[in-house]
Amino acid sequence: MKELSKKRSKAVLIDTAVATAVTLTLEAALKGVTKKNRSAEAVYATLLPTVVMWGLEALQFKNNGQTIGYKAMGLKLETEDGRVPTCEQALKRAVYRDTLSTFDYLKDRKGFEGTDGSEFPHDRKFGVVVREV
Repeated sequence: MKELSKKRSKAVLIDTAVATAVTLTLEAALKGVTKKNRSAEAVYATLLPTVVMWGLEALQFKNNGQTIGYKAMGLKLETEDGRVPTCEQALKRAVYRDTLSTFDYLKDRKGFEGTDGSEFPHDRKFGVVVREV
């Protein structure tokens, strides 16, 4: 695994911990609503963690190109021409990464990281790169 890829993995773990904390807080706040309705409880338990993770990631990347994890690891997500990605780019990237990108890894494990770990398939698809700052 390339050095940049290791930093990216650590950043995602930090971001996951932040999203988990937010999700647990929201679940506690919504407990009264879901307690009355079991189907709502199932929906919250299934969808809320994913929506929170993708939403936090998209908003943070849109604002300054860094999530809390990326900032801690000294990384920044930029478009290929050096701009901050749009919210739409960041959200689509997250969805693709967590769904279809797995197949990209299974098809081509050696080529998944690219040449230096700055472009994974979900980055290339949406025209963004990860750089060290």
